Amino acid sequence: METYATALLYAIPFFVGLVLFEVLYGHFAKKQKHNVMDTVSSLSSGLTNIIKDSLGLAVIIVSYPFLLEHLALTEIKATWLVWLVGFIALDFAGYWNHRLSHHVNFFWNQHVIHHSSEEFNLACALRQSISNILGYFPLLLIPAALLGVPNKVIAILAPIHLFAQFWYHTQHIGKMGWLEYIIVTPSQHRVHHAINPEYIDKNLGQILCIWDRMFGTFQKELDEVPPQYGVLKPARTWNPIIINFQHIWRLIKDAWRAKSYWDKFRIWFMPTGWRPQDVKAKYPVQIIEDVYNFKKFKTQASNNLKGYSIFQLLANTALMMFMFYNYAEIGFEGLLFYGAFVFVGIYGYTTLMDRDSYAVWVELFRGIAGLALIVLTGDWFGFNSYLPIGAYLVSLYFSITVFGGIYFTYFEKESASPKLAS
Repeated sequence: METYATALLYAIPFFVGLVLFEVLYGHFAKKQKHNVMDTVSSLSSGLTNIIKDSLGLAVIIVSYPFLLEHLALTEIKATWLVWLVGFIALDFAGYWNHRLSHHVNFFWNQHVIHHSSEEFNLACALRQSISNILGYFPLLLIPAALLGVPNKVIAILAPIHLFAQFWYHTQHIGKMGWLEYIIVTPSQHRVHHAINPEYIDKNLGQILCIWDRMFGTFQKELDEVPPQYGVLKPARTWNPIIINFQHIWRLIKDAWRAKSYWDKFRIWFMPTGWRPQDVKAKYPVQIIEDVYNFKKFKTQASNNLKGYSIFQLLANTALMMFMFYNYAEIGFEGLLFYGAFVFVGIYGYTTLMDRDSYAVWVELFRGIAGLALIVLTGDWFGFNSYLPIGAYLVSLYFSITVFGGIYFTYFEKESASPKLAS
């Protein structure tokens, strides 16, 4: 995990830089595809996922090294062939994992966050799950294990394969000619993120589009059908932690309310969106019917609140970057505690973005808790050893957090309930 954290020290500034470039390009080209609150929410989701993954917070059903040890039938000798087979096997597994996430109720919960933005831009690529706590992906790598692809190859290729899925989340690149027949392109992925009936559950490939063409899930972007983005059951919140568990909470409630024990059991494994008939009739859930005329989620947000949200995003990113930089020194128990601070931070300011009245108590709690920790230890997880005034800077940040929570709740009295805008 320390190696993964080191890789993220370089990857995060690169991704954020590309998002900023897309924002600036959209501004100067008069084709802006970002809005502040949505982009802050997307980037905040990325932070939660990075922390969760870097701390290894998942239950692994079976590891790839275990499969390799017990299933390998051969061993590929040629170096270039090992990497090629490893990449193809990883992409093949990624396709089926993606397809599973789109077609099974239980697994949709781990993927819905990625589709929850009603915009489509590079920032939404960073909406990644923290609810995927069941590590079953190695099971999809059985073909690689059978062929004897070394664990080191998979370990190196996996983050590269993931990061390579970032660039095509944009509306600023059109169709790409002959490449449309080989790799996943922005045009194809716009289709994937769209909720138009023509596009739902299409283009599930991650790097290569050949799997979609082979297994009947390919759909090209149609000029007469402009993609509309989001999910059919809108999230209606900027809080990425809440979005991660909305679907599973609905499943739990439906399973509890269903009269049939068979329905209580099978709801988890039925196609995405399936609900027991008795529950569906008694507890209807609003679903977008007309994808061209639904109201996008928007909360009342002054320029002050937008600026504060950006500040909190940057501050929490800086805290996380320090965690990665000081990963070994902080230690595992310290990392869990540190990660919790950032998680609560993200929950707090995104709830404030939602204009929920209880946000102030979250902000007060984490601000006072952070200040108390600094007073008790005289430091912030060893920050003073790198910067003599490190603890004072973090204390200033927590003080601003307390002030911000109070100010945006009690003094800047805008509507606390979400407002929908077209």
